[in-house]
Amino acid sequence: MKRYLAFALTLIMALTAAGCGASEKDSSSAKETEAPAAGTSAAEAEEPAEEDSPYTLLADFSKGESDKFMCSDGWSNGSPFNCSWKKGNTAFEDGVMKLTIDSIIPDEYNAAEYRTKDFYGYGLYEVSMKPITNIGVVSSFFTYTGPTDGNPWDEIDIEFLGKDTTKVQFNYYTGGQGNHEYLYDLGFDASEDFHTYGFEWKEDSITWYVDGVAVYTAEENLPSTPGKLMMNVWNGKGVDGWLGKFDGNVPLTAEYQWARFTAAE
Repeated sequence: MKRYLAFALTLIMALTAAGCGASEKDSSSAKETEAPAAGTSAAEAEEPAEEDSPYTLLADFSKGESDKFMCSDGWSNGSPFNCSWKKGNTAFEDGVMKLTIDSIIPDEYNAAEYRTKDFYGYGLYEVSMKPITNIGVVSSFFTYTGPTDGNPWDEIDIEFLGKDTTKVQFNYYTGGQGNHEYLYDLGFDASEDFHTYGFEWKEDSITWYVDGVAVYTAEENLPSTPGKLMMNVWNGKGVDGWLGKFDGNVPLTAEYQWARFTAAE
């Protein structure tokens, strides 16, 4: 009988573990509230009513899932993504969202992506995050739309290359044309603590920010198609010159405190 009771307790604990579709709080009852300033825990901030929030979109991950987002699940984007998206690799625990790269079968990797259901255009996009530090992987915050949405491939990126998280890469695509990479030296290791990163997308410019300070602006051949706001982690293959050769070290986890968007007036 003790063996059966132990098995039952183990099963209950497994079913209640936090993941995409479950959280520390039932997401159906969680309210989205104003995110804290950089360096402040979401749980420490005073919580205004949702209708008082100045943001067009706000996901406070200390409250679990947002009904404005969904997990990518069951497919791969192909090269250079050497992984498949699995919703079980997204978890809400310890007051943050955790996106994890792991492996169940040798040399086959699962990764995580969290994306909005709706499309957003010009305005200010921000995130508080702590990326993975490990060669061959990427931790990101970006907007994207493309042919699967019936749109041109337009994208604006904030990407941390795990081989050196003292830097952050900015990039964008317009109609599938990229090659606008800019590598910014942060002056700190982004993997060691949470910082705020963002970009303001206007019709005539994109300006990227670190902890509220503008650090780079692009003004040529800019994207114009509204996209989905996304966050993901993944390991690459065939792009060793960019990411370095992935060493198979798993599990690896990036953490996100909150993400938000303020539409242009």
